[in-house]
Amino acid sequence: MPKFIQRLYPERIWAFSRKQHSVYLTFDDGPIPKVTPWVLDELKKHHAKATFFCIGENVQKHPEIFQRIISEGHSIGNHTFNHLNGWKTATSAYIENVEKAERQMGNNSKFKIQDSRLFRPPYGKITSKQAKILQRKGFKIVMWDIISYDYDAAISEEKCLQNVLKNIKPGSVVVFHDSLKAEKNLRYVLPKVLGFIGEKNWLCKPINLSRG
Repeated sequence: MPKFIQRLYPERIWAFSRKQHSVYLTFDDGPIPKVTPWVLDELKKHHAKATFFCIGENVQKHPEIFQRIISEGHSIGNHTFNHLNGWKTATSAYIENVEKAERQMGNNSKFKIQDSRLFRPPYGKITSKQAKILQRKGFKIVMWDIISYDYDAAISEEKCLQNVLKNIKPGSVVVFHDSLKAEKNLRYVLPKVLGFIGEKNWLCKPINLSRG
């Protein structure tokens, strides 16, 4: 993510302290049966924790997978109810969709959700007005400093891997997708990224703003 864009929106979270040997893997668009359980299995193998920005509609369809994410110690974030593009959606409709997703996550959780007010706009597209309203409501907008492009069928598995390995450093927030579109690249890339992180002796942490 270009530095000048990060400087334009300093109130949004792009990365964390470079002084800590921790990285923050995030997964957008789930949960879905074909991909999310596999992601959870891989994370468990490597003793890694992550943050899942869930689509409310998918939480409604697959509550048992949502429960598993929480029970295994990962953080949960809001990714709207229907994966809306904020640039193409009226502000009132966008805010209601985010709040609908939040209600859905609350209704489907048997556990206390840590940092349920984390929010990531689908496509990274949100207007300043939408962002300000959500922030007034207590949402923390989490962007990223590395995007894997795992969802892009035109990018090879190896290119997707190098997008991450060449740029990841302590404090990085990395975007993956637990989606069908990203599945092919993700299954190749994620185990290798987790192995690389382990070799560096970095920790994979969930985003938990209540603990800093």
